[in-house]
Order: sequence, then structure tokens, then C-alpha cells
Amino acid sequence: MRHCLESNPHVGRVIPAVDASEALRFLGSEDAEISARKSSGMAPVDAVFADISMPGLSGMEMSRVFASLNPAPVLVFVTGYASEAVEAFDLGAVDYVLKPARQERIDKALSRVLEKLKSTPAPDPSAAVDQTRTDDEVIPVELGGTTKLIPRSSVRWVEAQGDYARLFTNEGSHLVRIPLAQLEERWEKAGFVRIHRSFLVALPLITELRMGQGGYQVVIGNEEKVLPVSRRHTRELKDRLVGTSRAG
Repeated sequence: MRHCLESNPHVGRVIPAVDASEALRFLGSEDAEISARKSSGMAPVDAVFADISMPGLSGMEMSRVFASLNPAPVLVFVTGYASEAVEAFDLGAVDYVLKPARQERIDKALSRVLEKLKSTPAPDPSAAVDQTRTDDEVIPVELGGTTKLIPRSSVRWVEAQGDYARLFTNEGSHLVRIPLAQLEERWEKAGFVRIHRSFLVALPLITELRMGQGGYQVVIGNEEKVLPVSRRHTRELKDRLVGTSRAG
């Protein structure tokens, strides 16, 4: 399928993903080209060609996540299951290609993708910037062969664990393969602040900043969770807390 896509003159870059989780991680990545498209108000990718039967999230479940993106990529299913075509079109897919996918059939699907892209109004770049502040990013988490979707709004704080990060929510904690520095950059506009080399915290949930043994500490929410604040992050945290209070 990748060869068929790259053989079409209307296609630029093709990025393969082994499953839905990898595709979602790519859509939220800091890839330079992807970031440039996002900042200009464009979709991070124009179209997604996906199977239905995949490990973790199915193609149908993945498409429901795409529906929350603004703008969302155009979706085409390429699968061996003819029975789910009706549901696929109900979810907004522009085409449903049965395997084996041949060049002429992929070309036809791409024509429908182009028609869809041309008929969709170009988003206002300034509106796209505001949208990043309100969109609730979803983080896919692998749990024993099952992919669970964790909304960013449910995350209270994040702890670095090597190249991984542990997300703490009211329901528990979840380990994801995303460096803390990457989450800090992605979630800054959503109200998350770095308080320590090992901790990223949802700023609105900080109920107290106090001096403890060895330095400042913050208290998170009503559960009295206490986290350390490093000296290098203290001034920025104070400024953010004062700014939040004045805005309120």
C-alpha cells in the first residue's frame, strides 16, 4: 500500500505506523514538518489509510479519536472485511478499499481524498492557535495488550522515569514512552508547569506552595499530595501562580 501511495503524483510524504497507538503518537509528535502544519492551522496529516483489525485500538476506534481532532485527517479504510463498510462510512470515511489493494483502486481513493480536502474550508490560523488551548489531547496507554485512552484533562501530575513518563490521575498511574521534556513542551498551553527535573504538574490543581525541609514544595488538590520544587523552577512557578491568581 505504501508503494501505491508513493506512486501517486498527488502524494508527498508517506509515514507508516504499525498500529493505532503509533499513529496517534505521530499526530501529536514534535516533528518539524508536522509542527509547521499545525502552527499554520493545517491538519498535521491530510489523510490516514488504515486497516480495521489491528493490535490494541481497532481502526474503527481510532477513527473516533480522529473525530476529536481539529482539523481531522481524511480517513480511508483498507481492509479485508467487507462487512463493516456501512459503519466505516457512518464514521466519516471517504472510501473503503478491500484487499488486495491495487494501484488503480488506491488512485481512486486518493481522488476522493482530494475532493474532500478541496471541499473543506481552510481553517483560520489564529483560531487554530486558540483551539490548542481547549482541545483535550488523548494519550494512548498500553495495558496488557489493550490500549486505553487517557485524556490529558484527567492527568494531575507527571513523573519522569528515564525515557518514560508516569501519568498520575484520580484512577491511578500509567506509564507511557514519552520523555517528560516533550510533554512539558506539548502541554504548556494546557496549563502544565515544570516544577522539578522529575515532575510536571497541572497548575490549576496546585493548592499550596510552601517551604519544607530542603526547599519549596507544592500541594496537589485535596489529596494533600506533596511534590518537591527545585530551586531553578521556583521563580517561574511563583510567577505562574501569581499570574493565574490575577487572571482569576
